[in-house]
Amino acid sequence: MSKLRFKVVEEAFDRKAVKVDIPKERPDEYYGKYVFNRKAMYKYLPKATFDGLVYAIDHKKPLSRVLADSVADGMRRWAIDNGARHYTHWFHPLTDGTAEKHDAFIEHDGKGGVLEEFSGKLLVQQEPDASSFPNGGIRNTFEARGYSAWDISSPAFILDKTLCIPTIFISYTGESLDYKTPLLRSLNAVDKAGTAVAKFFDSKVKHVISYLGWEQEYFLVDEALYSARPDLVMTGRTLMGHESAKNQQLEDHYFGAIPSRVEAFMLDLEIECHKLGIPAKTRHNEVAPNQFELAPVFEETNLANDHNLLLMSLMAEVARRHNFRVLLHEKPFAGINGSGKHNNWSLGTDTGVLLFAPGKTADENLQFITFVVNVMAAVYKHNGLLKASISSATNAHRLGANEAPPAIISIFTGKQLARVLENLENSNAAELESLSGKMGKSVGIYQIPEIMIDNTDRNRTSPFAFTGNRFEFRAVGSSANCASAMLALNAAVADQLNDFAAKVNNRVSRGEALKQAILEEVKSLIVYSKPIHFDGNGYSEEWKQEAAGRGLDCETSVPKIFDSYLDTKSVEMFERTGVLNRVELEARNEVKWEMYTKKVQIEARVLGDLAINHVIPVATRYQSILVDNLVKIKSLFDDAKAQKIINQDLQTIETISEHMSVIKEDIERLVNARKRANSIDNERDKAIAYHDEVIPLMEVIRYHIDKLELMVDNEMWPLPKYRELLFIR
Repeated sequence: MSKLRFKVVEEAFDRKAVKVDIPKERPDEYYGKYVFNRKAMYKYLPKATFDGLVYAIDHKKPLSRVLADSVADGMRRWAIDNGARHYTHWFHPLTDGTAEKHDAFIEHDGKGGVLEEFSGKLLVQQEPDASSFPNGGIRNTFEARGYSAWDISSPAFILDKTLCIPTIFISYTGESLDYKTPLLRSLNAVDKAGTAVAKFFDSKVKHVISYLGWEQEYFLVDEALYSARPDLVMTGRTLMGHESAKNQQLEDHYFGAIPSRVEAFMLDLEIECHKLGIPAKTRHNEVAPNQFELAPVFEETNLANDHNLLLMSLMAEVARRHNFRVLLHEKPFAGINGSGKHNNWSLGTDTGVLLFAPGKTADENLQFITFVVNVMAAVYKHNGLLKASISSATNAHRLGANEAPPAIISIFTGKQLARVLENLENSNAAELESLSGKMGKSVGIYQIPEIMIDNTDRNRTSPFAFTGNRFEFRAVGSSANCASAMLALNAAVADQLNDFAAKVNNRVSRGEALKQAILEEVKSLIVYSKPIHFDGNGYSEEWKQEAAGRGLDCETSVPKIFDSYLDTKSVEMFERTGVLNRVELEARNEVKWEMYTKKVQIEARVLGDLAINHVIPVATRYQSILVDNLVKIKSLFDDAKAQKIINQDLQTIETISEHMSVIKEDIERLVNARKRANSIDNERDKAIAYHDEVIPLMEVIRYHIDKLELMVDNEMWPLPKYRELLFIR
């Protein structure tokens, strides 16, 4: 095995950058080439069909069945002209991934041949097997029927010669079995609620749009090294491995020069993204070795989420072309930064106003403050739910460590906004005029122009930070479906805005002036949301104690964190906004607990296998070599000198024995702990047992394996080490 390790390390280090086939056209000429966007619609659809489809999309109306056949025919012709041979309904089951079933564009012609056909019926609706996806008990194994239905607001696209049609996925009985359905419901809810409040300031507003700009962090590992690590292959993270002497402590990787192999991969990925209409814009080295980031231009939330899910599958495919594997696990390597997917979220009106951007007048700033404090109130009221929305077995390894935000939801506002809120609490709306956007600052060097300073700093430890014209939900994990966090956030904010509008209208109905009514309700929300406002160090022990005193959710057990979905206030909020009902929430929690258990279970099995079949045999062989060496030493040296050397080697032999003994004993305990947990029928209790009994044993086993890695002969160690995995040349 050691020979294999050295072979794959040598192969990885000797690789050269793969040549990228760069299109001759400019990016703006091939951008969206494989997307059935409005340009393609206009070319392939009759004018009446085009107008009807665009109207339905722009006005959030369902597509009439009358137009469906015409749209399907045009979409089929466009897809075939671009090389597609099959079509699929592309949806987001409760696995954090995507799903698709491919069908060819053929039907019998009645003469022994086939015709290329694609009807409106097949475009609008299909029937995937609903029993084989996680459903939390909504469907029995023998009840297979479920439906996928086209989401016309997200354009179809071609991936690998297949026409992909973004869809929702629901059960035969109508409950959602996916992430897109409740996300769309939450976006409709925040649109309706936000519009009602925005109309207080501008009667011309017809819609409020939710925007999302995600920042996808990821690791790259050479494919040969990846294949030589069964833990990476099976679980996405290293279950053992001592940290490298050099990792990220010099901070030289962050924003550093991108390695040529990686840059070739990034270029290839960007080209593929642009062809699929994903507006990939920013790329850079992240803090940890072999860690990188890709970020797009922000988009409407539903489309942005589809693009992120498409990107994650695209990354894996492109990486293979460059002899890489992409790691999207939140913590693939211990002791260095994990990966997140910062969700930059904002709201804007159809009149072009960003609702989280300060204005130039007192009225504009009152609108800005109104929406900001409603968000703060919503996040405070549902901080436990929002934490549950980003929690998972994988993200639990990342939160609270190495620059990741802590597992306590709080809001960072920055000094200027904090001062405005404090002043407004005990003053009049005139105080809002002091709000400003970016300010100029001279650095005192004549060659350098005036620098425009934002009205807020950034807080790297805040899980939910105001960053100038948006909120950055930094706690979202790198492998997650953004919809999990976005549907909870938009639903909570929609519910809060509905409550705010009702209270303002009630004041006005009693004769109070509109502006004064808004101001009084804003002041009450500033006071109400104070416990969620924290601009300090989220890593400090003092903050953990203070947060508990403020009544914030400080639970750290992921299975128990999921309980927040079923809190009475959460269920009532989701039902009031029409986003999820109790049956759907209960089913989703069953899925979450089950997925948590299965992921930890797989890790425990892999760790046990590696420990018994890889680590222990190698440590035993090395120990035998040391024992044989003692006999030779006795024959070569006089008793006094030999004894000194023997004592040193005996200490090493004894220490190796101690580590192996603990590993063997704890592997047996680990197996028994799994058996006890597996005997539990209740999914929540089973997940808690895995958290409380299995994970602690895994951590102890890892500790002793990592100690052995430092002691056993390097040439004998069977698995690629961190110093080999983390540094691409």
